[in-house]
Amino acid sequence: MPKATRGTGELVSVDGRRIRITNLDKVLYPETGTTKADVIAYYSEIADVLLPHCANRPATRKRWVHGVGTASKPGEVFFQKNLDNSTPSWVRRRPIEHSDRTNVYPLVNDRPTLVWLAQMASLEIHVPQWAFGPRGARLNPDRMVLDLDPGEGAGLQECAEVALLARAIMKGMGLDPMPVTSGSKGIHLYAALDGRQTSDQVSAVAKELARALEADHPDLVVSDMKKTLRTGKVLVDWSQNNGNKTTITPYSLRGRLHPMVAAPRTWRELASKELAHLDYQEVLKRVRTRGDLLEGLDSVAASAGSAEGHDRLELYRDKRDPKKTPEPMGGAPTGDGNSFVIQKHEARRLHYDFRLERDGVLVSWAIPKGPPTDPKQNHLAVHTEDHPLDYGSFEGEIPAGEYGAGHVEIWDRGSYEVEKWREDEVIATLHGAPEGGLGGSKRFALIRTGAAGNPDNWLIHLMKPKTEEKPRSGQPARTMPEPVKPMLATAGTLEGFSGADDDEWAFEMKWDGVRVMATVGGGEARLFSRRGLDITTTYPEVVVDLVAHVTVDSALLDGEVVALTKAGKPSFSLLQQRMGLSKPRDVERAMRSITVQYLVFDVLNVDGEDLTDLPYSKRVERLAETVSQAGTIRTPDAFVGDAEAAMETSRELGLEGILGKRRTSSYRAGDRSRDWVKLKHTATQEVVVAGWRPGKGNRSGRVGSLLVGIPEDGKLRYAGRVGTGFSEAELGSITKRLSTLSRATSPLIDVPRTDAADAHWVTPKLVGEVEFSEWTTAGRLRQPTWRGWRPDKSPSEVRKES
Repeated sequence: MPKATRGTGELVSVDGRRIRITNLDKVLYPETGTTKADVIAYYSEIADVLLPHCANRPATRKRWVHGVGTASKPGEVFFQKNLDNSTPSWVRRRPIEHSDRTNVYPLVNDRPTLVWLAQMASLEIHVPQWAFGPRGARLNPDRMVLDLDPGEGAGLQECAEVALLARAIMKGMGLDPMPVTSGSKGIHLYAALDGRQTSDQVSAVAKELARALEADHPDLVVSDMKKTLRTGKVLVDWSQNNGNKTTITPYSLRGRLHPMVAAPRTWRELASKELAHLDYQEVLKRVRTRGDLLEGLDSVAASAGSAEGHDRLELYRDKRDPKKTPEPMGGAPTGDGNSFVIQKHEARRLHYDFRLERDGVLVSWAIPKGPPTDPKQNHLAVHTEDHPLDYGSFEGEIPAGEYGAGHVEIWDRGSYEVEKWREDEVIATLHGAPEGGLGGSKRFALIRTGAAGNPDNWLIHLMKPKTEEKPRSGQPARTMPEPVKPMLATAGTLEGFSGADDDEWAFEMKWDGVRVMATVGGGEARLFSRRGLDITTTYPEVVVDLVAHVTVDSALLDGEVVALTKAGKPSFSLLQQRMGLSKPRDVERAMRSITVQYLVFDVLNVDGEDLTDLPYSKRVERLAETVSQAGTIRTPDAFVGDAEAAMETSRELGLEGILGKRRTSSYRAGDRSRDWVKLKHTATQEVVVAGWRPGKGNRSGRVGSLLVGIPEDGKLRYAGRVGTGFSEAELGSITKRLSTLSRATSPLIDVPRTDAADAHWVTPKLVGEVEFSEWTTAGRLRQPTWRGWRPDKSPSEVRKES
């Protein structure tokens, strides 16, 4: 396995990609003791021969998150087609529209993707017989496959006999079949095609071939799927040539009791009476000495989606008729390698074509609103076909009726310096002409977002000029800054701002979420709760977007994660269903129904530079340069100088309140400061749960009310009973949760005898939040309503709100 860095799990570098892998000792095949580490090591080593057979094909995965189980207790398995938001940005992908939805599939084109899938316990990888072209077009199938599946009473020997019979027919058709023992029951036969026939046409040929075998050998072969007809025979399944069907990838593991492999074989082996399926260790030994027995089968598909193996200007030329348009068709590549051009294109709709020279062509984006002039405003950039280098000097009219018809003129041109060039991100400084539209040198980031399900949708962001950052004396540069304790606010009122200068305070909306510190760098991101707990696995979609949309090398961010209703409003009750989840399966299930956003309101460190001593107003400026608003990431605006107007806006939006921040204030990590003041529309209070009283009627046998307290002078002072605001599901879970914390004596002081009469006391470890009308003269909550648990808070952090 590649060298790993110890931390939370293992941070593994695979061909330049960093992947966090966990639970390496988890046994995925109990009967053989094969662990996740063994699976990852297998896929890492086998990648060179496996990848050509699945590259550029949409991959469906079969996952056994908790292992394959045993014969008496099989492990739970599920198919996964669509990619989730936790997928690393560098994993290549393509969308496929289905009748009721659009799924985005991974393309297993490289070793890092294969290792990432193994980390997710994706033991089996299934792909169709067709591949995507360079720009995402679905190509015709480049191979035919027959699945020889033994019925009851038949086995691998009978499948081998049918394979030899099928080989004779296929040879007569001009096909050269190659056998693969499936690692499950039967045998797959692959034959390379020239890509001229559609999936329907290939399926029809395969069906006739199966019927011919059945007609010649009715006692051995069946072509009908009905199980009643298959006893003692081998089904020749031709249907996997259907464009919607998939087959296990050669060299993929199988989710059987033993770690068997879909293994390519020789025809001599198929003729042997000793023929048997192979496990992963046997396959590795064979590949080390024999190489890939299927080499050449998928050479066309393997290069279809890459820059190599095809004319990068093919799509450009396909869209244009050189007899009708004056546009250049491209000759031998010439250029300095770092030219750029931005052309104003008055076509059906005015837009700007943004082109950077790369590998002998102009890589191009269409920008409807033109390059942005404000770092706070990102613009859509749509990735288009590559253009020839001589297009960089083209100006003129594209005739009506032709592709891109309209007037083209050069808006700016010059050279550029590239900082980063990846499949999903480009950062470059463009040096334009003095009289050009850019007005000199400008630094841009282009980031692929895949918005609206279109992988060609990017955004373009204007960045500040790059400056040289030197590490502090004696301190090495860090790839990822360390998190700090967040700065906290005190409670206040509108009257407290009545005498303030107009520009003394900025007012942010108060979001009904949880505080999250994010640290980004080295191609990864980690999230930390207010208590310093690592919650990276809870919000994987935020992690992915931070890596993609933080425009500097490293940063430390402060913000709030919120869950949104369908109307786009933050909902703390929805967020409760995401908080505390860590198991991938639970997180993935919650992500399908609960959308979250990370609202970033402060930046504390950029590329090793500590910003906490800067005033708030300057940190906000740096934040705009550091984070692009895309995906789940937002940088909310602030009001300056008008607390009353901010409060009214908050009320109209149905938000919790506002947070006033003194614009000259530094960031005091871990302090509760009067430079930050929170104002709420309704009173809320964090409380420590100290006991419960049993319910009556329909709550019989469950919690009727919670007894809560607030720390004061080292003691837990009673604050009242909370009996409303619980859902039916919550009542059951609360009862079960508190039963594990029971104790004999009360941890509270000042509990009235009537409230303590039938109380069940618990160790005061859990924090919740209530909404209430006011404090009574006795220091109790009046009309408290339960809002939910606060796992991000510890009892020692709870303070009485004034």
